[in-house]
Amino acid sequence: MPVNAALKAYLETRRSIPAFQMTEPGPSRVEIEEMLTLARRVPDHGKLAPWRFIVYAGDVRERISLELADIAMANKPDMAEDMITVEKTRLTRAPVVIAVVSQAAPHPKIPEWEQVMSAGAVCLNLVMAANALGYCSNWLSEWFAFDQKAYPVLGVEPHEKIAGFIHIGSPKMHPGERPRPELADIVSFAGE
Repeated sequence: MPVNAALKAYLETRRSIPAFQMTEPGPSRVEIEEMLTLARRVPDHGKLAPWRFIVYAGDVRERISLELADIAMANKPDMAEDMITVEKTRLTRAPVVIAVVSQAAPHPKIPEWEQVMSAGAVCLNLVMAANALGYCSNWLSEWFAFDQKAYPVLGVEPHEKIAGFIHIGSPKMHPGERPRPELADIVSFAGE
């Protein structure tokens, strides 16, 4: 089978950019829709689409960040001033943030675990779709992904879970390579 050199080179060098190192321009609505179209092409046993997307772009990011900061400060009243500043900018660090929301639920034929993994696959596909369109991206799970008090602010239903927040923008800088595990430490061949 012929090697797709461009895809191989991308996978050899793929790298997340920290959200705080992102800047404008971010993707347009048309580009976001293209990314989501690509992202939804994942393994999905039973064709359930057990996930959905919530796009946070424009001014709504600041409003939601401030509401999340209020929840954070209520959870931790003695929070340091520098952390309060961080909390107030959670969704404004990147031009666009997309929540991947898992809707995994009991099913007579499809294990819930497979549905959860499908949501994870959507997250990675979205990261790669953003990169394919020329943007940097980062898949984060933040404290508010696990705090039910934040769900109404984020537009997430109580029965759902957040698989991740994909931050998308343009890089302020290009990071160097980071250490990766050696294959000998993470691979075994059955029967050997």
